[in-house]
Amino acid sequence: MFLRSNGRERQRLAVLGFLLLAMASSVHARFVVEKNSLRVTSPDSIKGAYDSAIGNFGIPQYGGSMAGTVVYPKDNRKGCKEFSDFGISFEKKPGALPTFVVLDRGDCFFALKVWNAQKAGAAAVLVADDVDEALITMDTPEEDSSSAKYIENITIPSALIERSFGETLKKALNNADMVNVNLDWREAVPHPDARVEYELWTTSNDECGVKCDMLMGFVKEFKGAAQILEKGGYTQFTPHYITWYCPQAFTISKQCKSQCINHGRYCAPDPEQDFSTGYEGKDVVLENLRQLCVFKVANETEKPWIWWDYIEKCMGDPEADAENPVLKEEQEAQIGKGSRGDVTILPTLVVNNHQYRGKLAKAAVLKAICSGFEETTEPAVCLSDDIETNECLDNNGGCWKDKSANITACKDTFRGRVCECPLVNGVQFEGDGYTSCKGESWISTLPCDIWHFSGCRGVFGSMIPYSYPYSLFYMWLV
Repeated sequence: MFLRSNGRERQRLAVLGFLLLAMASSVHARFVVEKNSLRVTSPDSIKGAYDSAIGNFGIPQYGGSMAGTVVYPKDNRKGCKEFSDFGISFEKKPGALPTFVVLDRGDCFFALKVWNAQKAGAAAVLVADDVDEALITMDTPEEDSSSAKYIENITIPSALIERSFGETLKKALNNADMVNVNLDWREAVPHPDARVEYELWTTSNDECGVKCDMLMGFVKEFKGAAQILEKGGYTQFTPHYITWYCPQAFTISKQCKSQCINHGRYCAPDPEQDFSTGYEGKDVVLENLRQLCVFKVANETEKPWIWWDYIEKCMGDPEADAENPVLKEEQEAQIGKGSRGDVTILPTLVVNNHQYRGKLAKAAVLKAICSGFEETTEPAVCLSDDIETNECLDNNGGCWKDKSANITACKDTFRGRVCECPLVNGVQFEGDGYTSCKGESWISTLPCDIWHFSGCRGVFGSMIPYSYPYSLFYMWLV
């Protein structure tokens, strides 16, 4: 292999060496692992809350929760092979809770473990760490075309748990205890105000393999929902582009010159990882800068004709030995602040300053964004068919309802439903929303011609109490 492609391998090693050098000064980078709440509800001996790190694939149930029964398989405990080979199934039985499978870390990709468990019927996977260490984020392989197909089809959530907690679960299961767990993502994304702010860290390079293909597909698929949210003032979206810098000692090298602009200050890897053909890394940086400038113009001014003057000022001179303010701002933004860690993975989505974990797909990302709204304040797009729970369709969600007048207190929300007394003809009904709702003097607001006799306002105003259950009054009239 090295004999056939020795020159190309040397170039790839040079690229790798350059990137390692460029990141050498980031040894103190701050990484924040996004977590969801995991609570053991039984047995009593281990009941309580535990941390778990959300996997960066599959579809976490942002804004929701899941309850399930934990199992630890007798065979294939690392999940690296198909469970059907061992006659093992995790399919849910009628009336039973979904199955959460505990698997051991090691020997294969995290994503492969989850895929094998999903095919066997698991509703969620908890991967138990094999060493005592701080939780990390389970990610997908960088360049592995063989894994791309199954990663795309993973739809269940997964999380990494600490070794000690994994041993606690296994011990309880060995004692024949029924272990029930609740996974909760309702507060995985904070909602500090009425607007959700989210950002997508990306690159204009479309030749970076599986993840670039996934990113391009997501951008096309999510465009419609993104524009609805932005035009309605519900969200504030910001695109970001990662660049690196070339160490001072290498700025005059061939590698830096082909991958960087502004004398090594802003760099991107060569798209083909081959300096002799095709586009160069600096072409990627320039396209990143061009897209940033277009966004800034569109975002900051309602005078599109200024673009012709602004674009030159924004782009600057890539050959100048000087800072580019736009790219400098991007590099500074890569450093984590507050609850968000450094951006090191492409693509990275950040919602309300918390890094999104999971599959980069329209429905999954929309759930994460919608979970950033307080319940009942989410926009209509958050109640679309692909993420709507429709709990009001099942027995009216357990809320109050006047069947004769077709008035209900049930209101579907992104997270499920709420029981709130309705507003009818401008009059707010009052009550607990579950067993009763009463209208306050609403009859005086209705036109007399409904009742077909004159003086109805005065007559009914004297006959009907100030507060009266709507359904009883309606029945009395008919």
